[in-house]
Amino acid sequence: MGRAIPPHFSAMHDREEFISSRDYSRLRELVYDEAGINLGSERKTMLEGRIRRRLKDLAIHSYREYCDYLFSGEGLREELVHLIDVVTTNKTDFFREPRHFDFLVEKVLPALTASTAGKRSLLVWSAGCSTGEEPYTLAMILNEYAFAHAGFSFRVLATDVSTTVLEKASLGIYPSEIVRPVPAALKLKYLMRSREPGASRVRVVPELRRLIEFRRLNFMESNYGLTEKVDAVFCRNVLIYFDRPTQQRILGKLTHYLVPGGYLFVGHSETLHELDLPLTQVAPALYRRIDAS
Repeated sequence: MGRAIPPHFSAMHDREEFISSRDYSRLRELVYDEAGINLGSERKTMLEGRIRRRLKDLAIHSYREYCDYLFSGEGLREELVHLIDVVTTNKTDFFREPRHFDFLVEKVLPALTASTAGKRSLLVWSAGCSTGEEPYTLAMILNEYAFAHAGFSFRVLATDVSTTVLEKASLGIYPSEIVRPVPAALKLKYLMRSREPGASRVRVVPELRRLIEFRRLNFMESNYGLTEKVDAVFCRNVLIYFDRPTQQRILGKLTHYLVPGGYLFVGHSETLHELDLPLTQVAPALYRRIDAS
């Protein structure tokens, strides 16, 4: 059900087709402050297209009215999270950048299990998990490793700032074409086909879904709320949306939650060059925490 439109707005703003320069500046500043995402001037048209869906959902007639609502007390409480949802870009795949997963099995897991001596479950964090393809990939790989290595156990934490993608991720339902990169044996084991006639969808089996905790987390928060250290963080193809000072702040927090000797995976197009972090590079787009503080 849409919001009631104040009568003085409808006539005044019915014909407004674009976000004004003033309102775009306000939106840019708000998005940067709240989510750390730096919207350049070239993304104004993109933002107009994405906010247009919110205008329809809220029964609002213009961008100006939307901004007036957004910056009100009610709007900041109720609408800000939806603005962040539409601003964030969510591109991911199953088994994306597969060499990382090979390295995880061949090098990282043996090193981590040796350091813990099987005394506790490993915790792997998919930071910026989008619609869930990465954490489900991790859960498949880790579960297969557990079958082959007695005493190994794990948990996966998956976080994102967008409530919309987290809802999709927690359901674990995907079109069949999305799961094509999943090896055939893992498809048979971990994906169920829809029983609906003509439906071309699959769902992750409940046994695997239960191994993942999905949680909303905004990288700009001062405290990420984790109560324990993490053995490996996958934060891949996320940092590219932030400027360098914001990358330093985010990576500083992610590194803080890594155990000494823990691993940080970033995207192959991302670099930590000249950032001040207690990390050493051990492979392309893969770093290890080196201090014990």
